Amino acid sequence: MKLSQFRFDLPLNLIAQNPTKRREDSRLMVIHRATGQIENKNFKDILDYFDDKDVFVVNNTKVFPARMYGRKEKTGARIEVFLLRELNKPNRLWDVIVDPARKIRVGNKLYFGENDELVAEVIDNTTSRGRTIRFLWDGDDESFKKMLEFLGETPLPKYIKRKPDDEDRERYQTVYAKHEGAVAAPTAGLHFSQELIKRCEIKGIRFAEITLHTGLGTFRPIEVEDLSKHKMDAEYYKIDEEACRIVNKAKETGHRICSIGTTTMRGMETSFTAQKLLKPSEGWTNIFIHPPYQFNVADSLVTNLHLPKTSLLIMVCAFAGYDLTMEAYKKAIKDKYRFFSYGDAMLVV
Repeated sequence: MKLSQFRFDLPLNLIAQNPTKRREDSRLMVIHRATGQIENKNFKDILDYFDDKDVFVVNNTKVFPARMYGRKEKTGARIEVFLLRELNKPNRLWDVIVDPARKIRVGNKLYFGENDELVAEVIDNTTSRGRTIRFLWDGDDESFKKMLEFLGETPLPKYIKRKPDDEDRERYQTVYAKHEGAVAAPTAGLHFSQELIKRCEIKGIRFAEITLHTGLGTFRPIEVEDLSKHKMDAEYYKIDEEACRIVNKAKETGHRICSIGTTTMRGMETSFTAQKLLKPSEGWTNIFIHPPYQFNVADSLVTNLHLPKTSLLIMVCAFAGYDLTMEAYKKAIKDKYRFFSYGDAMLVV
């Protein structure tokens, strides 16, 4: 399939700028693959579609405050630095994206904080906007982490046209977030409150946790018309024995496996056996799922409503079918569903 087939006109006012008052207050569009039926529900109605011993697989990655603002030495020019990943802990080396990139050269020093609490030196160019920087910090790991948290900002996507506030520190994070390393939230999981999880567990639904640290590559624009030529950035993932035990027991006894989010799905589709069971593994994945694709582990998917021509929308089309997905998106626009990270959800069963 071609990238242009995943284009649609999205009114900008449908891109959610704020979360709902309560996590489970969002709407839920339910798509039935077998019949083509599309239903309008509320997210808490997800309980009606699953039974005792079914499994929700979630991504327990935790977002860190990845966006920082500093100034360049001598000129004092304001610079945005977006932290991507730590490369070398003892030497404080990080891969970052800088903006405006044309002003940042190897050898430049960058100062962060009102009193220059943190200093970094640019040591390499990686891409047109990418740099490797070394933070000049003499303290221990814990004090360095606290300084990044103090100076960093919740990395809301650029489509949200406002400054992050204190509420975002909590709401742009799932309630089950554990392992820090993501620069973007696994947004399908944002709809689950502790109360809703408890109601699921009372009904007998099991939760299995995997980790995939969402990177900016998930949201990077696809620039090739031929989807087979697109290369995803690699993201770290880990699937442990406990998650495999929960998922595989449910599969072997004929129960449902629902992937909560596209990142969770990408993690599972990176690590399965010939018998289509989940297997434990750890490493880096750059899997790009696009039609046609045969899914191996999950039979249901919860996901947010995504932007045109993104890898996220393309994966949903691979799972639900292209025609049905695009029909659902037309309905979502007509019915004024809220799109993107803080938006409403879709369940494909």
